[in-house]
Order: sequence, then structure tokens, then C-alpha cells
Amino acid sequence: MKRKILIIGFIAYILLLVRLIIFKYPVPILRGIMDEWDVDMVRKGIYTANLLPFKTIKMYIRYYHEINGFDNLFGNILAFAPFGVFVPAIFPRMEKSWFVLLHSFWLSLCIELFQLVSHFGEFDVDDVLLNCFGAVLGYFFYRICKRLSGLWKGRG
Repeated sequence: MKRKILIIGFIAYILLLVRLIIFKYPVPILRGIMDEWDVDMVRKGIYTANLLPFKTIKMYIRYYHEINGFDNLFGNILAFAPFGVFVPAIFPRMEKSWFVLLHSFWLSLCIELFQLVSHFGEFDVDDVLLNCFGAVLGYFFYRICKRLSGLWKGRG
């Protein structure tokens, strides 16, 4: 029963993540993007993509007060922290940090590539880095909670 609840929570989390990251714009704007979409938009997306690690992160830190840098940095980290909790909780045989890191990398990369192709956002390698960092933080939070719950069970 606990695992089923975790799976339902994970599915709800993934749907919310997709809504917040991919479909963040109002429906009329998304329809406009879809109506105007062509292959040249993908070329523009590749041209404007940030492929240089830490470029955007540095900009967010330097101009945090002007461009919502704090929200962008910590939003990406917090968005993927639940991923780092759900994955080891649902798949206990794969309860390794590298497993969480690898799967958060693939999910984040897929989201960024979708944004590149669909033009519903821009590809940014720093988003992938921040998302993976958030998932790893979530994983360590999961490990701490698991260890603490084991200590409490041992005292009872």
C-alpha cells in the first residue's frame, strides 16, 4: 500500500513538473507558438541555446536582484529535489546516488530538448546541472530521513 501511494505521488509530481516547466505559459501563448512553429525555430533555438556550463548560473548570481536570479537558481534545484526522494523510495533495490543522478540527468535533458524543439522554452545546460543538483540534494534528504527513522525504530 505504501508503495502504491508513493507511485501515485510520483506520477502527480511528474505531471506538476511538466506543467511548471514545459507548459508554464498561458494556453493562448502556447497555441501561438504551435501555430507559428517551423523548423527554423529549432535552428534559432540551437543558436540561442546555452551550452556553456555555469554561464547562466553566474549571470543569475551576478544580477540576482534584477532578473529573479534567486527564483531561477533555487526554482530549478527545488523542482527536482522531490525526484531524489521518490526514486529511491519507490525503487529500493536501486537506492544509489548514481542511479538518482543518472535518471535526473536524463529527465532534465529530455525536458530541455523538448523545450528546444517545441520552442516552449530555451535549452540551457545550467538547468540540467541545477536540476541534477536538486535531485541529489533530495536523495541526501531521503537518506537522512531513512537513517533517522531507523534510529527511532531502534529505540522503540
